[in-house]
Amino acid sequence: MKIPPETAFALDAATLFELAPVSLWLEDCKGVHALFAEWCRSGVTDLEAVLAEDAGRAREAAARIRFLGVNRRTLELFEAPDFDALSAHLDRIVGTDRLVTHVGELARMWNGAAGFSASVVNHTLAGRRLDLSLRGVVLPGAEADWSRILIAIEDVSAREQARREAEFSAAYANGLFQHSPVSLWVEDFSAIKALTDDLRMRGIEDFRSFLNVHPEFVERCLSEIRLIDINRHTLELFGAPSREALLHRFGDIFGENSLDSFREQLIDLWEGKLFHTREVVNYTLGGDKLYLHLQFSVLPGFEDDWSQVQIALTNITARKKAEAYLEYLGKHDVLTRLHNRSFYADELNRLQRKGQFPITILVMDLDGLKAANDLLGHAAGDALLRRAGEVLANAVARPAVAARIGGDEFAVLMPGGDEHDGEALIEHIGKLTELNNQFHSERRMSLSIGMATSRGEPLEETVRRADAAMYEQKRRRQGEISLGG
Repeated sequence: MKIPPETAFALDAATLFELAPVSLWLEDCKGVHALFAEWCRSGVTDLEAVLAEDAGRAREAAARIRFLGVNRRTLELFEAPDFDALSAHLDRIVGTDRLVTHVGELARMWNGAAGFSASVVNHTLAGRRLDLSLRGVVLPGAEADWSRILIAIEDVSAREQARREAEFSAAYANGLFQHSPVSLWVEDFSAIKALTDDLRMRGIEDFRSFLNVHPEFVERCLSEIRLIDINRHTLELFGAPSREALLHRFGDIFGENSLDSFREQLIDLWEGKLFHTREVVNYTLGGDKLYLHLQFSVLPGFEDDWSQVQIALTNITARKKAEAYLEYLGKHDVLTRLHNRSFYADELNRLQRKGQFPITILVMDLDGLKAANDLLGHAAGDALLRRAGEVLANAVARPAVAARIGGDEFAVLMPGGDEHDGEALIEHIGKLTELNNQFHSERRMSLSIGMATSRGEPLEETVRRADAAMYEQKRRRQGEISLGG
């Protein structure tokens, strides 16, 4: 390059070295070169292998490196006031291990490499970490003895810190994802977005009606979902040994109403609800039913193409079972497992409103319960009640319902049943009672039963008639029932 005379200036090598914008180190490694030559003459054929295996030789070679000078940028970078201070504390800046590594780089040059490069960590005199990228070359004229090796160092601390922070953030996010206590799925819905956008362009406005006419569109959208990732808890939740096993049996985890649930998800997305929740039923790979709370969210930054959505599944099976049990307790008698009086009263009112006539009602009394309680204790009485519950549960089939409506009182409601149906049920109950007594010969059980049929009269009146018929039978049988007889 030719410099115009009016701007010409003289720059010697020393000035260029001193004013260079990167850190420059000048080394004298002729001692290392001589030592390598001596070892090779003594029979060493692989310097790199010897240095890697023999730490003593590596330290011996490192002790022969001489630092001749550094430039101004080097002093600034390492926060040193002058070269003497830098040299005096070289172990704090570079570290002995780094010098040993440097010897290995020199060995590669001995084997023909034109130079060396490395990424290293040093420290300033104040102790601040420096991430550095360095390159070293032998200066022209020093090739024979390595008396002049120039090392250029670039400070890449900011870049490396940003990389470490990015790696930490990624690891942190992945840790949160993998170790989340709920099942997490990341899926690609971009193909579904394209399909729904196409429908809008074709003028479809009422998406729900469109799905009613074209239910196959739901299945097509379901087939277009691409799974990106699942977390560990997902495998645990569905009882899958691996991601591959879960994907292989993907269809087995969905319940029979899954398409209906997914259809509602599509409608939510069509209406712009990029976050929505619902309860769904899935199954483990072992076939166990799972009640799940599903949270669907298009991740921030992907609102335009839905290419990343997250689905969180919280297992609410225990809660659902508890709710079902509480609901069961609200409608059933715990001892006999028949319906309770509250359910009986509600069902009686419902049948009265619905008018499902004829309606036959049986009212029953467990004979001898008070005597069993008084003479043998409540455990014996409870056993009789449980036996009565077993008989009625086996005898009564829907739409008829059986209920325990008092201490020793039971009732059966038979919507659509006439007198003939009622008599047939009474006969069936009698046969099952006799069969039950054969298995429990230590104590005989019997039921006094009254029946009445309504063809439109108020059911309360029908109950009274059935109750009266039951007491009439009980009076006729008075004296026939004895404990265990």
